Amino acid sequence: MTVEQSLLGKETNYPTEYQPDILFPIARAQSRENYAHVQGIQQGKDWWHVFEISWLNAAGIPQVAIGRMTLPAASPNLIESKSLKLYFNSLNFCKFDSETVFIATVEKDLSQAAGAPVTIQLFAADDLTVSQPEGICIDSLLPERLENHPDATLLQLDTQDEDIEVQLYSNLLRSNCPVTGQPDWGTVFIRYKGKKPCFKSILAYIISYRQHNGFHEQCVEQMYADIWQNLKPEQLMVYAAYTRRGGLDINPCRVSHLTWIPRPIRLARQ
Repeated sequence: MTVEQSLLGKETNYPTEYQPDILFPIARAQSRENYAHVQGIQQGKDWWHVFEISWLNAAGIPQVAIGRMTLPAASPNLIESKSLKLYFNSLNFCKFDSETVFIATVEKDLSQAAGAPVTIQLFAADDLTVSQPEGICIDSLLPERLENHPDATLLQLDTQDEDIEVQLYSNLLRSNCPVTGQPDWGTVFIRYKGKKPCFKSILAYIISYRQHNGFHEQCVEQMYADIWQNLKPEQLMVYAAYTRRGGLDINPCRVSHLTWIPRPIRLARQ
């Protein structure tokens, strides 16, 4: 199925009965065609925070929670976000004997859509901690060249020929939904080990996504692939914490080495 066949950008009615078939999978393979050979492109996680979860307990009393979903980057499919929102709405009036049964049902449905095991962790409504970003913020730097669409030629090594390990971050990530054109905002973290990159060039590259149309996962994978191929680090992590839309935020992470998978976080803008 293609995204054009999904409900994204279309007027829809919110279901009031359990509807697992509303989940809409989108194959990852097509967007990865140009960099399927890049080490680590299928290595990492997609973390989602779901802020609008509710169901009924056995007595018919509404329950609420915040969910953290984890999809493996190696899954054949990602799940289209509007279909996910509608799916969780379809559970609002369903009775479950326990929270454990609710979680098992959700994990089964999401895993079937993704084509790989998906997990969900529930938090109380006031129990998801806000984290502070870690690393060096590069937003105050002045890039030498700016572009309006992703341009890997912006990425340059520093003139100092030295090896470093560093984590950089920027709050200036902006891209657009490829179907609706709505802007997506985020903070991107880049952990890097290898020949020192030019920090200004990395900021210029992040800014170049400002008019780019792409799903969150696809943007992160393109960033990861471009940095890997152009700067040739020994190890690399790219992790984007996108802001919330429709009660969901999406946080894709790709790593060259499994030991570099970070803990999932929630930032103040999310």
